[in-house]
Amino acid sequence: MHTIIKKLSEVALIKQIFVGLVIGILIAVFLPAAIPGVAILGSLFVKALKGVAPILVFFLVMNAMATKREDGNAKMKPIIVLYIIGTFFASLVAVFASFMFPSTLHLQAAQSQINPPSGIISVISTLINNVVDNPVNALITANYIGILAWAIVIGIALRPAGESTKKMLEDAANAITQLVQWVIRFAPLGILGLVADSIGQHGLSSLLSYIHLLAVLLGAFFFVALVMNPLIVYMNLHRNPYPLVWMTLRESGLYAFFTRSSAANIPVNLNLCRKLGLDYNTYTVSIPLGATVNMAGAAITIATLSLAAAYTLGIAVDLPTAFLLSIVATIGACGASGVAGGSLLLIPVACASFGIGNDISMQVVGVGFIISVLQDSCETALNSSSDVLFTATAEFAGRLKDGFLSDDYLHPQK
Repeated sequence: MHTIIKKLSEVALIKQIFVGLVIGILIAVFLPAAIPGVAILGSLFVKALKGVAPILVFFLVMNAMATKREDGNAKMKPIIVLYIIGTFFASLVAVFASFMFPSTLHLQAAQSQINPPSGIISVISTLINNVVDNPVNALITANYIGILAWAIVIGIALRPAGESTKKMLEDAANAITQLVQWVIRFAPLGILGLVADSIGQHGLSSLLSYIHLLAVLLGAFFFVALVMNPLIVYMNLHRNPYPLVWMTLRESGLYAFFTRSSAANIPVNLNLCRKLGLDYNTYTVSIPLGATVNMAGAAITIATLSLAAAYTLGIAVDLPTAFLLSIVATIGACGASGVAGGSLLLIPVACASFGIGNDISMQVVGVGFIISVLQDSCETALNSSSDVLFTATAEFAGRLKDGFLSDDYLHPQK
């Protein structure tokens, strides 16, 4: 058994998920009598995610706020501004794409399980009430807005704490992240059960909903990478942005597509910044920071899947509510780093804005894992390549302002 587990751990998780997806389809089509048995695997996987996600969000955000350091380097400020702008506008792109091509999912949800808001006033009222919820009750009931608010407040209060306290908090966050990684290792079995159960209940038409949702996500990813990000670069440099865009996609995004980890791609990005001749003292800070807070792809995933849940449940979403969702998705995306499953486990935070409960939102997370075969790779490629793109853009804009930006600024340094 130990040998089997060791061999499985050597196989990339994305390959295991793909195998689970195929087996689930085959069971649903050719062995329908086995569906009730394998469906238990999907149910257990979703329940495990539901159990660990609230405490994960609480400790990650609290640790991030408690250990946040003020950087006095003035060169970092324009980079951080670009990170935030890029992530926020990516969420707006996702909202617009979801409005144009709305996605619906097959979820096991009764209408009585939700409390749909009637408009922006109702959304804001719900948010305020959730924010002031008892922190213990917020964790027990998976009130993600309350969890997020209390984590931020407690984290800020812990900033003056000693290094030993902060180290203990960091160790706790790392331990819970490790626990989530163990749960995620069972994703292939969970996907097998979820797919078999979904096709067994709704037929092969359920696959079409996954394909449609994936198409909307990929379309938003490519639009941000090839249209929105170049536009941001042009607004700062007033020059053709595509040579720099193509370079970052080719030499950073391609690696990130296969590693599926912004953190694992940090050495690649650092080397690319060196080749571009950027300031060492700046990019050695901005690149690791970008792997934490520059999450345009995560914002797209959170916004798109949350809106898909709302459309599925018949919740009307007006423009002010959608704008508020973009803000929530941006904040949630910044908290997605270091989390196994990344943006998917932050979806309940956005779903809470629509009054969608934890039971339903975690089913949406399960759908996210089903399409993660392509979604996660493309999301990571966009996130990681944007780290170098915005770092270079901010520095080149500073050189342009000082009159020191030459025409061969993209030529790699020896």
